[in-house]
Amino acid sequence: MHPSNNFSRSQESLSHPCDKLSGKDIHRYLNFWELLKNILNPHLFVYFCVMDYPSKVLAKAVDEISGLPGIGRKTALRLALHLLKQPASRAVSLGNSLISLVNDIKYCKECHNFSDFEVCEICSNPKRHDELICIVEDVRDVIAIENTGKYTGKYLILGGKISPMEGIGPAQLNIPSIEKKINDGRVKEFIFALSATMEGDTTAYYIYKKFKNFDISFSSIARGISVGDELEYADEISLGRSIVNRLPYNEGN
Repeated sequence: MHPSNNFSRSQESLSHPCDKLSGKDIHRYLNFWELLKNILNPHLFVYFCVMDYPSKVLAKAVDEISGLPGIGRKTALRLALHLLKQPASRAVSLGNSLISLVNDIKYCKECHNFSDFEVCEICSNPKRHDELICIVEDVRDVIAIENTGKYTGKYLILGGKISPMEGIGPAQLNIPSIEKKINDGRVKEFIFALSATMEGDTTAYYIYKKFKNFDISFSSIARGISVGDELEYADEISLGRSIVNRLPYNEGN
């Protein structure tokens, strides 16, 4: 075989894939990256292009952490690196607490609150008033109201609000528990403490229409909270006043 043939073959083996691109293809390729740089923040562009991890374990941790609400990949990486700088016991403690959160948390059979027992501390507290039930969307609302120190009744957590856009109807909420409370014969008043949104108003109206013929009064927290606000974001003073100054609920609310 002629030496020149060997040389040409070795040159072919060393060729770069881009060598096979036409001038037009390369031009389009460069235009694409130029466009991407103009669209993205320069720092984000660099992150997008070169983001890689020295460890698959680290990459997996970043993937999992970034799946949490409000946490992007850069924040997830920062948190993962922070944990790596801590004593191993710190990460183990965090991991164990998360496992315990999933395995050991119970739902209170009376109000659907999170609890360590079958009945939560609020429902089992003899100092809380059985005749007063505050209807809320989720656990965060209970925490917000409890922080005001102005409420001495008990709760019923719906687990959400009626929202056709999200596929949530009455059947997905804990509305049967309201009827159970009524049939127990101890409740005298239900307080609607739902978010000041169309979905919150729709949910309150549905419950009122369903149970208004029972010998029970319905009230709603005073609208010191701006329309569209979620209950958890209201300041404690405003929320406390809205509970104390609650108004009778009727179909015109």
